[in-house]
Formats: sequence, C-alpha cells, structure tokens
Amino acid sequence: MKAMVLRRPGESLVPEELPVPVPGSGQVQLRVEACGVCRTDLHLVDGELPDPVLPMIPGHEIVGRVSAAGEGVAGFTPGQRVGVPWLGWTCGQCRACLSGQENLCDSARFTGYQINGGYAEYAVADARYCFPLDEQPEAPALAPLLCAGLIGYRALRLAGDAQALGLYGFGAAAHIVAQVLKWQQRRFYAFTRPGDIESQEFARSLGAEWAGATDAQPPTLLDAALIFAPAGALVPLALRHVRKGGTVVCAGIHMSDIPAFPYADLWGERVIRSVANLTRQDGIEFLALASKVPIRSAVTAFPLDQANLALARLRSGRLQGAAVLTIGR
Repeated sequence: MKAMVLRRPGESLVPEELPVPVPGSGQVQLRVEACGVCRTDLHLVDGELPDPVLPMIPGHEIVGRVSAAGEGVAGFTPGQRVGVPWLGWTCGQCRACLSGQENLCDSARFTGYQINGGYAEYAVADARYCFPLDEQPEAPALAPLLCAGLIGYRALRLAGDAQALGLYGFGAAAHIVAQVLKWQQRRFYAFTRPGDIESQEFARSLGAEWAGATDAQPPTLLDAALIFAPAGALVPLALRHVRKGGTVVCAGIHMSDIPAFPYADLWGERVIRSVANLTRQDGIEFLALASKVPIRSAVTAFPLDQANLALARLRSGRLQGAAVLTIGR
C-alpha cells in the first residue's frame, strides 16, 4: 500500500510502499477513503508532542470501509463505513476506563501518534474505537467529525449550559461547533488572528453575532470561551471577557505556555479547564447529533501524496474549515 510516513520530527513526510497491515485480535482492517489533516498532526510533525513512536503514519480522522476483521471482532460487516478517532486504545481495566472516563487512561495509545494512522491506503484499528458512519455525506466531509468535531463537542459539553460563547481560533473545530450552536439557538462570537478578515467573514456566514481579532473587545461578556488555537496567551485574554462564574475551556492537546496574569482576572469563580481526548460516549452522542443538525464540513481536499502541502497550508492558516486527504473509494 501507499503511505506517507514521518521518519524524524521536523522533516517532511516520506511517501513509501508498505505491506498492508493485518488485523490482530480485536482489530479491524480498513480500506481508507479519507483522512482529515488535524493540527495535532502538525504538532507531531513539528516535534511538539513528547515521545512519538517512529516511524509513524500520521492521521487520526479516518473514514474507511471494513475490509477484514481479527479474532473476536463482532458487529461489523465487510464494506461497512466506519470512523477512527484520536483515542485508539485503552487498557479497559483502570479506574478511568471502568468509570466511563477512558479518555484519561494512563496507558492510552493514540491513532497516528503511537498507532499507525490514516495517511495510507489501509489501516488497522481497535474495534472498540471504531464508530459506524452514515453513507452520506461523502467520506471527505465526514473525516473532520472524527477529531475536530468530537473534540469541539467535548469542549462544548464542558462549557455547560453557556448561552453566549466565544470561539478562539476559527478553524476546523470551531466551524463545526458553530453549526451545533446555531442549531441549539445559542449565541457565539468568533475570535481570529488579527487581520484575518476571511476567517471573520466565514464565521459570520455560519451565524456568529460578532467576529474580530483575539485582542478585540466583544460586544458582551461571555458565559464561556472555547480556545481551539494552540496559544497559551489567549487564556488570560479570554478570562477578561468571561463573566463571573464563567468557564474557559482549552481544547487542544498541545498549547504553548500560559503567561502569568493577575488573580483578579480569575477571581469571581471563573474556571479554566482542559479537554483530554474523547470518550466513546462522546462519539456516539456527537455523531448522532451531527446527522440531526446536519453538520456540513467545509473541506479542502488533497490527494494522499500532497499530505505535506496540506500540512503547510494548515500551518500558514490559509484554510477555511478543514483539510482532508482523499485516498480511496
């Protein structure tokens, strides 16, 4: 099979011909149709994530068709469309796993980071972490739901019943969350890089009541802020725009350090919290919601051999919505 492989952090992915992976016990083999290009992939390639398994096939927003199953796998049929997310394996035995918080398992392994991912024509995945997907829309539009959508949904859940929300970084996750918020008739305000007029217009087209730069003053105090951009400096800025009792949710797996800020900005029972991965229940709930809304992902498609270009476009911020590799049918 063809695959794009990371050999060393800081270097470009290398196209390679590799053996098709064989599913082991509890695994399914997938013929990959599409794989989203996530900012976490960029952090991996740039060497910002600790202790990666190398060489590695990145990609953790996988849409594929079941092509084979290992011993002990039930509930999947050949040709069935499934999705594979970031959280790829957990022990199933620790306190976190047994309490429905498998996203916090200390032994967890992650797709495209410690388990070969979807920048390839075939992949294998733990059947426990494969979600059945609808036949519509097309695979490229489904791929961003597997991480941008799921992490955005978990961030939104952690914001509680907030009715006025700030979305910091209007990329793949935010443009999906925006559609959920509009459907739920909640108000949202978009914060983008200074001067990014295109992203601000995109946010308004999806229902934002206001869109401006991250250092701008929104027209109202926020009940919650969801930070999708990996910039720790945004946390103090968001705190200043959140009402007493409000929440700032940091939704990325990697973020630069948060600078010091006055205690007065936190005082008033404001809360800062992080999102760690996802649970299977998140996946079940969100994918059902995505069909109901319905969510329409804005996608820029790239062929598999242009994965490095897709990452470069993502790094530059010159994308609206999500980048997706289209791999097979």
